Amino acid sequence: MRPSGKLLNLLLGTSAALVVGAHFMPERQQSGPVLNAAVSFVGGEVSLPPLHPTKGGALASATNSAIQALSGAVRPLSRPEALENAFHSYFAYKAAHPEEVRKPYLYFVDYGQPSTAARGYLFDMDSLRIVDGPFTVAHGRGSSSGRSGVPTRFSNRSGSAATSLGLYVAKALYDFHGHSGGQSYSSVGLRLKGVSSGFNDNALNRGVVAHGAPYVTPNGSGRSEGCPAMEQQRAQRLLPKLAEGGMVFLFAPDENWLTRDPWLTTDAS
Repeated sequence: MRPSGKLLNLLLGTSAALVVGAHFMPERQQSGPVLNAAVSFVGGEVSLPPLHPTKGGALASATNSAIQALSGAVRPLSRPEALENAFHSYFAYKAAHPEEVRKPYLYFVDYGQPSTAARGYLFDMDSLRIVDGPFTVAHGRGSSSGRSGVPTRFSNRSGSAATSLGLYVAKALYDFHGHSGGQSYSSVGLRLKGVSSGFNDNALNRGVVAHGAPYVTPNGSGRSEGCPAMEQQRAQRLLPKLAEGGMVFLFAPDENWLTRDPWLTTDAS
């Protein structure tokens, strides 16, 4: 039996109050039965009715709960609505495709900031806490003319070497091999299935993946071929968490994408 609308709002309101301080908990720490029961609703263990992004709706409530829990620890952002966009897309896709979202992790990057900024995070969307971040992330060389600038060009086209914005489902790990500074290197790679139609759904064909790279350091990053690359040791820790069912959301203040991405505009019905 599906919970009533009043019960849904009560559960989501309770979860927001309980998880607001949970985002700094160490990963090994147990949350306790009350918190676990509350966040399990947001995490998808309780069946949701069809979601609608209307005021007071379940999708809006889940999104707001995540914002309340995490936004105070995620600063700065290129736009205040960046997290709202990420969480809305995550919960909308999870409601529509629960069989694909098998891990609670969301890798978020704010590409409205320069490559010298720490602009990446990994969130646990069940317990609504930050697993890691902020950390530096590379963008595609086709997205900016300078090495340390803010990316302003985004493309889904093969050969563009540009970042593709939107929502991705994390697929399989594999052994990644690349070149940097005339030298070859190896790292862990994570295949990404783009699910923002028209904006990143060519990612698998383009070979856009998450991976570790020596040109990404704590002080900034070089440019990739369009991949959201991170430091090599961090990739070894984080990418296995995302593999086979986590999600990735790449944000930028790009009006063409913001007004047309299907998971930003969906009613999740």
